[in-house]
Amino acid sequence: MNKVTPKLENLGEIFPDNWSEEQKAKGKTIFLKYLSEKAHKFYGGKVQIAPKAPVLGFNWFNVWYTPGVSKVSTTIRDNNDASFELSNRGNLVAVVSDSTRVLGDGDCTPPGGLGVMEGKAFLMKYLGGIDAVALCVDSKGKDGKNDPEKIIEFVKMCQHSFGAVNLEDISQPNCYRVLDALREECTIPVWHDDAQGTACVTLAGLLNALKLANKKLSDVRIVFFGAGASNTTIARLIITDGGDPKKMVMFDSKGTLHRKREDIKADKRFYRKWEICEQTNPNCIKTMEEAIKDADVLISLSTPGPDTIKQDWVKLMANKSVVFACANPVPEIYPYAAKEAGAYIVATGRGDFPNQVNNSIGFPGILKGALLVQASKITDNMAIAAAHSLANYAEKRGINVENIVPTMDEADVFPVEAADVATQAIKDGVARKPMSWEDAYNAAKKDIEYSRSMAQSLHDNGFIADPPSEMLDEALQWTISQIEK
Repeated sequence: MNKVTPKLENLGEIFPDNWSEEQKAKGKTIFLKYLSEKAHKFYGGKVQIAPKAPVLGFNWFNVWYTPGVSKVSTTIRDNNDASFELSNRGNLVAVVSDSTRVLGDGDCTPPGGLGVMEGKAFLMKYLGGIDAVALCVDSKGKDGKNDPEKIIEFVKMCQHSFGAVNLEDISQPNCYRVLDALREECTIPVWHDDAQGTACVTLAGLLNALKLANKKLSDVRIVFFGAGASNTTIARLIITDGGDPKKMVMFDSKGTLHRKREDIKADKRFYRKWEICEQTNPNCIKTMEEAIKDADVLISLSTPGPDTIKQDWVKLMANKSVVFACANPVPEIYPYAAKEAGAYIVATGRGDFPNQVNNSIGFPGILKGALLVQASKITDNMAIAAAHSLANYAEKRGINVENIVPTMDEADVFPVEAADVATQAIKDGVARKPMSWEDAYNAAKKDIEYSRSMAQSLHDNGFIADPPSEMLDEALQWTISQIEK
């Protein structure tokens, strides 16, 4: 057994050599969950607010606050857009959630989402050079039901303090109403990362997977398992980018989506699902066996597995099939099991397996690009531009069946993505501050390097401590006890 290190490299190798692939896969989940809780308690969360301006003497307090700051207030009063440059607003994102669908754990109560929302803020800072604040809100009305209008009103009220809003972990159908309303009614970009972010990175992964399989997006048959915000948005972006909706079938908890699903048509809250019913599955296929036979692609964002997607289904797919099993924290089928069943390329949402198709490589660059040009919204064209940016970046440095998209440790992918998104925002006419691709790239790269250097400096100088080795040993022993009991 290898020694556990704070870097957690080669995570699968820390477990006993005689463990099966299934035991190692389960062990990773148990280990990471246990360690995460202990580490969050040790550090008291994972983000903080720090000054970005110096205090060079007593009178600098009077510059940063009263009376000097009065000039800042009146300048912004006369030109609200000045707030993007005279305050941190131009690089500040609100991560907003009512915590009603946190990962695979469902409704975790408003404060229960803080771990995930702080995680978003952490990644935005380190990967995108963006400041972010976690805002978990109570969306329940007097009847005890979650009311999307309360989230809409909250975001509209606080939008003037931020350069963009990242919606997260809002259950459907409320998430559709919240996003669509805020995209139209706010003067800053509102991005739903569970939907748009996941769709963007999934499209990027699919583009490169199909290149390796020597297939065209317009030709392939795709089965979507799960009809939540993520998969419905993935389908929409794939269709917009050239996929054939007539060759697509989507499943929800009641069966396939098609034009005869009167239950979906009758519930106006699920209008996004009804759009899929109208566009896809023209033959009204009803069973998985019929839908999956000779399908080229299976994209699943459904109930965490590992037995949600059956090996027998994968065996029915076409040659060189592509399987995306992206439920978190446990994929619907483990990669080794999908490969055993004949899948050519397998992707999950987890970084401890090959091909992490996760929005973590999307939103830092996408939001950074939108912020740089002070965009008023993030269009579908901007999301598709980000997908192609990610796919092209990976292709240029080399792709293979276990490496179809960039990873979070490829630092340069984020300024490239930001510049591509900023350029598309200008083309779409939603940018307040046009700039060249090179200027956007350089600005993003500078901010990202600043954030990473600051984090490294805080660690090197002891302001951020190493996790105690006992914490890692304890997590490992707990994992072994749970797997072998």
